[in-house]
Amino acid sequence: MKAIIAGILAMAATVVASNILVEYPLPGVLADWLTFGAFTYPVAFLVTDLTNRARGARAARFVVLSGFAIAVVLSLIFADTRIAIASGTAFLVAQLMDVTVFDRLRQASWWKAPLVSSTIGSMLDTALFFSIAFVGTGLPWHTWALGDFSAKMIMAMTCLAPFRILMTVIRPTNRNDAPAAQSARA
Repeated sequence: MKAIIAGILAMAATVVASNILVEYPLPGVLADWLTFGAFTYPVAFLVTDLTNRARGARAARFVVLSGFAIAVVLSLIFADTRIAIASGTAFLVAQLMDVTVFDRLRQASWWKAPLVSSTIGSMLDTALFFSIAFVGTGLPWHTWALGDFSAKMIMAMTCLAPFRILMTVIRPTNRNDAPAAQSARA
C-alpha cells in the first residue's frame, strides 16, 4: 500500500507543478516554443508505467484517478482555472490511455510498453491540453504544443533509463492483472 500512496502523491505533485510551470515560457528564443511544464509532466507517465508494471493496470488506474482528484483540487487553488480544467481533462484521458496501452504491451520487450504508451498518451495530452487551455488567448499555443510534444518525446526516451533501473527495485506482486512471473523480456 505504501507504493500506491507514494504513486498517488508523486502523481499529484507532478501534475500540480506542471500546471504552475506551464504558465512560464522558457526565456529567450524558446519562449514561443516551450514552457517549463514540458519537462515536469512526462514524469506522470513514468509514475503510471512503474505502477502498472509493479502492481498491474487496476492499481495504475487507482493511482491515476486518485492523483487526478488531488491534483485538480490543488490546481484550482494554485493554477489558473482554465489551466486546471484543461489539465484535468487531458490528464485523465491521456493517463487512462497510457494504462490501457501499457497493459496490452506488458509482455513485449521491457522498453516497448512504456515508450509506446507514453507516446500515445503524450499525443492525446498535448492535443487536449493546449487546445482547451489556450485557444483564443492570443498566446503562441500551436508552437507551445509542438515544443511540448517534442520535449515529452525526449523525456519519454530519457525516462526509459530510470524505468529500467527501478524495475529491478519495484517487483510485481501476485495479482490477477500483475502476474508475479513476468517474462524475461518484460
